[in-house]
Amino acid sequence: MRKLTLNTRLTRDQIERYSRQIMIPDLGGRGQIRLRQSRVLIIGAGGLGSPAALYLGAAGVGALGLVDPDRVELSNLQRQILHTTLDLSHQKVESAKDKLSKLNPEVEVVIYPVRLEADNAATIFSGYDFIVDGSDNFPTKFLVNDIAVSMDIAFSHAGIVRLQGQTMTVVPRKSACYRCLFREPPPPEEILNCQQAGILGAVAGTVGSIQATEAIKYLAGFEEGLLTDRLLTYDAKSMTFHMVDVNRDVHCAACGVERVARSSLS
Repeated sequence: MRKLTLNTRLTRDQIERYSRQIMIPDLGGRGQIRLRQSRVLIIGAGGLGSPAALYLGAAGVGALGLVDPDRVELSNLQRQILHTTLDLSHQKVESAKDKLSKLNPEVEVVIYPVRLEADNAATIFSGYDFIVDGSDNFPTKFLVNDIAVSMDIAFSHAGIVRLQGQTMTVVPRKSACYRCLFREPPPPEEILNCQQAGILGAVAGTVGSIQATEAIKYLAGFEEGLLTDRLLTYDAKSMTFHMVDVNRDVHCAACGVERVARSSLS
């Protein structure tokens, strides 16, 4: 991964490209420069990762990492908007890199055509400032949480099924983590995934866009209002959003007091 430029000035073209968000008082030119100097890792180039990657690339994040071992299938195209019919059978990360590079050539796109595992997660996570978890299974979600918390990397969790979605943001040492909400994965017989239960593509778009918004807010330096210590749930059928408070668990295996104390001593 190349070192991002530390230039603290925007070019004329950059000012024009990002003008509509530079106008936002909370972001401005300084926030735009911070975005350009930031790296975001996206786990999964699918239903959640697609809209998140597109909006982060368009926003001018300096580098995007994409982790996904799969190839594009016809059933993906209903919701995974990074890919087209012409990409069928291609590696998802390659397809995603092609679209993102065309959208914004200034963004460095780093691809990892591998499955995220316990033995490669720390190496892949290294050097990134924020993680968007768009994975579709509980073991990966818990792995993302545990490694990100141990490495002090903020991340956005999300899950979707049918007409529903949920998302929360974790800032290690400052907020509750995913294990504070769910201590361990549910039994396999209780799990519904997109393949078994279905998903409305637009639901993935809504939740993935929220994840991108959280990443931009965090990276640009206005963290007030992040979805920390809160789980946002979305029901597209009734078109309602609900907020659920999440308390940090002092006994949490990932971020609890004893775990933090041990990591500080190591």
